[in-house]
Amino acid sequence: MTAFAPTDGDFKASELGNAARHFFLEHGALCIRGALTMEQVDQLKSGIGQNLAHHSPWAKVASSTDDPGWFFGDFCNWRDNDQYRSVIHESVLPAIAQHLLGSKQIRLYHNHLLVTEPNTRQRTPWHQDQPYYNITVGETISFWIPVDPVAQASTLEFVAGSHKGPWLMPRSFMDNQAKWFAKGTLTDLPNVEDHREDFPILGWALQPGDLVCFNMLTLHASAGVAGNQRRRAFSVRMLGDDVRHAPRPWITSPEFPGLKERLPKAPLWTTLFSL
Repeated sequence: MTAFAPTDGDFKASELGNAARHFFLEHGALCIRGALTMEQVDQLKSGIGQNLAHHSPWAKVASSTDDPGWFFGDFCNWRDNDQYRSVIHESVLPAIAQHLLGSKQIRLYHNHLLVTEPNTRQRTPWHQDQPYYNITVGETISFWIPVDPVAQASTLEFVAGSHKGPWLMPRSFMDNQAKWFAKGTLTDLPNVEDHREDFPILGWALQPGDLVCFNMLTLHASAGVAGNQRRRAFSVRMLGDDVRHAPRPWITSPEFPGLKERLPKAPLWTTLFSL
């Protein structure tokens, strides 16, 4: 399965070339080996430890009380976490985003911490991120960066090409409820997991330093983790030139107070009809 890697130990976004950009734009997901240094991985580990000790108001446990493991997420911590902020701004991430999106300007949307402890049964169900957000569709990229080894069986998986649309009905992860868009306004999610052979699924076993990039409309999911495995992943979402703020009449995930002052607002017709 295609994954891109630097030609030497010092990664440069320019080494990705046109083949990587074409793969990302065509399939909506891309694996890059060795993009972060071990020093940057250690920074993220330290930042994650700080984050787990000091949650934000958006933190939530996404596994049930009878799950033998624990699945935890938190958002928008970069303002108060020096380690996160350093990796976001001083690593190769912005340059990768600019190369893959072809945008003149790259803007930070938010970060997302996902910690899955050993023996967690809770899956992250198949979904697109875009419908949960308060931004328009456009030049978007998410980085999923594990700081622990990730086996193929518990990696993040993608349906190749699904970023080309349509938008799919977002549902709550724990109880599978459609709570936001009116019934019939969006296409229902396909049953990917029970019919995997019918879908072009991408996924990579990963080591610390590797990362996966994907479009915010790409359909993706992951299993829990087994045995003594632990999966700590740091995600960063970035926006290209054409993305605008799209207010929703509900609380988005994350709500991200202050975004409307930082990101130009889309015209009303775009907000309502660019789905």
